[in-house]
Amino acid sequence: MNDDDQIYAAQLKLVIGGIGQSLPIGFLLATLLVVVFNVTSGAQHTFVSEATGEKIRVLAPSINNAWLAFWYVITLVCRITMVVYCRRTLKYGFSFEQMPRITGQLAVGKALEGVIWGCLGWIVVQEGSSPASTAMLLGTMAAISSNAVPLLSPVQLLFIALIMPMLLVTGSRFLVMDGLMYQAMGACCMIYVLSQYGQAKLIGRGLKESIRLRFENLDLIKRLEVEKQTANDERERAEQANQAKSRFLAAASHDLRQPVHAMGFFLEALSSGPLAPSQKPVLDHAKAASVASREMLDTLLDFSRIEAGVIRPTLSSHCVQKMLHKLEEELAPQADAKGLLYRSRDCRAVVLTDGALLELILRNVISNAIRYTERGGILIGCRQRGERLSIEVFDTGVGIAQHQQREIFREFHQLGNPERDRRKGLGLGLAIADGLCRSLDIPLTLSSKPGRGSVFRVSVPLSAEGERPAALQPWHALPSPILAGRQVLVVDDDETVRLAMLTLLETWGCLAMAVEGLQEALALREFQPDAIVSDYRLRDGQNGAEVIRHLRNHYGRSVPALLITGDTAPERLREALNSDVALLHKPVAPREFWATLNAMLSDASLTH
Repeated sequence: MNDDDQIYAAQLKLVIGGIGQSLPIGFLLATLLVVVFNVTSGAQHTFVSEATGEKIRVLAPSINNAWLAFWYVITLVCRITMVVYCRRTLKYGFSFEQMPRITGQLAVGKALEGVIWGCLGWIVVQEGSSPASTAMLLGTMAAISSNAVPLLSPVQLLFIALIMPMLLVTGSRFLVMDGLMYQAMGACCMIYVLSQYGQAKLIGRGLKESIRLRFENLDLIKRLEVEKQTANDERERAEQANQAKSRFLAAASHDLRQPVHAMGFFLEALSSGPLAPSQKPVLDHAKAASVASREMLDTLLDFSRIEAGVIRPTLSSHCVQKMLHKLEEELAPQADAKGLLYRSRDCRAVVLTDGALLELILRNVISNAIRYTERGGILIGCRQRGERLSIEVFDTGVGIAQHQQREIFREFHQLGNPERDRRKGLGLGLAIADGLCRSLDIPLTLSSKPGRGSVFRVSVPLSAEGERPAALQPWHALPSPILAGRQVLVVDDDETVRLAMLTLLETWGCLAMAVEGLQEALALREFQPDAIVSDYRLRDGQNGAEVIRHLRNHYGRSVPALLITGDTAPERLREALNSDVALLHKPVAPREFWATLNAMLSDASLTH
């Protein structure tokens, strides 16, 4: 099967369908002709002589009614047979192999029909026939041939099979009659055959092209549907892979956070006691390793928070210079360690944004610049652009090719790190920065040339005149009298974490108890906690938010509470965020834990 076969099948169906609907008009036309010719047969016609004014009566030749009746019956039988054949063919269909046979059978039928219609001229046209009868016959032949042009032109063989016999047989009748006028009529019939065939051929060619275009459009639609389905399948697979990746990261991150969280607390507790001179460097190295592990896990957490959509920016006025100074103190030592020059221009501008999120964006961008710069340095500058401030990070690094400048904002995508060197990060820094910029509705743009370095620009709205930067929260030095003697209940299903938190809380002067779940907590009848610190995901399907709610009902008061979770799954983050309890993410820095606990108890003291 090829395209031509499909086109011919469509053409054949059009013709068969048209013939199948032609019974009523064929019946009416044949009946009308028989009635008219029968009435006018042998009729007397009266004419008035122009010269003498005398009336002249002319008797028309009689038509053989038997032959006319036979012609009528044969015409109807032929038409009914063709209609029934075509309707059955359409009903049951046909294969490509059957098309030549069907075409041949239709051609025989149409040729027979053409001969039958042509014989009508031999029956009704005689010497002395009235001009009206002759005109009616020729008009009927012309109408049939004109109707056949659009009906049979898709299959021109059928058009020729009908028209050639009909007009040739009719024309031959006029050619054998005496009189130049009759012979001229016969010649006109021959010429008319040629002209009608030319029209049929032209219309057939246009119809064939129209059918070809229709098949091409249908084929194009099918291809587009297949491509669309393929794209949908690929997108679905990508979404499933992304969800699987998120679940894997969440599970791996949770399992890794538990020991890192406990290790940080153990190291902090150890550092508060007496140490030998040889032990202090070892402890410092251990704490540095703990901080590095915590920062890597925090990067995964930031990425999970963006995917979960739980980041809710809080806009306020912030002094850019304080932020840049803080980042310089934190990141300049990293640049110094690589022999790079780190400079940040002074900026007195005040911007309206979420300070913590903007600081995280800049930290990730600057850290990325330091990581991929081997010579030269890093420059951070600010330029006012209308009502916005453009914070720009310049580096003299390797630069980024144009076709890769969008790719670097994809998660886990790193240039020049095929060996996945941990010192070059996880490939999430710029993805997190880009996601946070979208959350803040601020643009993050990149200009770069390979070998020339890069410029990252963050455009932040300036604060309205008269607003003041939010005041920085003071940091209380250890130890704190607020924590001394306070009873703290720890709920965690990990024994190592419970021991680490108990050890750290006791070094801060707290009276702490640690339990595995709700039932153990309810069993502590004599213990009345001033604060509850609970892990979010506990055993037996419990979660920390439910445990805190039950314990508050049990104690009959709103005990200050803190949730600590190592879960980074998007749905878990949303559940924890909606619990209306203070939330920290494992691994928690001891100072952050101290500050949060101190603030909770301070607020509780003020309200009582």
